Amino acid sequence: MSALLWAALLSMTPIGELRAGIPVAIASGVSPLVAYVVCVLANILVVPILFFFLEVIHRRLLHVGSYQSAFDKYMEKSRKKTGHLVEKYGVFGLALFVAIPIPVTGAYTATLAAWFFGMNKWKTVLSILLGLLMAGAIVLFVVLGSIKLFS
Repeated sequence: MSALLWAALLSMTPIGELRAGIPVAIASGVSPLVAYVVCVLANILVVPILFFFLEVIHRRLLHVGSYQSAFDKYMEKSRKKTGHLVEKYGVFGLALFVAIPIPVTGAYTATLAAWFFGMNKWKTVLSILLGLLMAGAIVLFVVLGSIKLFS
């Protein structure tokens, strides 16, 4: 599998997202700009896929007890992490939340929070994209700075 495809797939995972995709791509010799663009685009693809899941498949799975219990726990965590930012700042709060490149502050949690709070889908996508652009830039600069520092 090519390094760029692997990095794109890592960027679409709930835990890895850009924090995994960009460093893997750059470590594999991919141009930093190409790594940034491909990984951000791959990560933003999560949003429509997750909205589809929440609106179509999720409703069918709600009748499964273990699914509903696990989903409710995850939603409660997402609501606690994002609630204050979303309620106070709306789509800008969501973008700021996503811009912080640490675990559980990415596109997955932001999409779940936006869905939970009934935010407009297009504003959500643009907000998350803005956050991903900022998070991607932070990750890119940290990776490039680390390479420079240790070489």
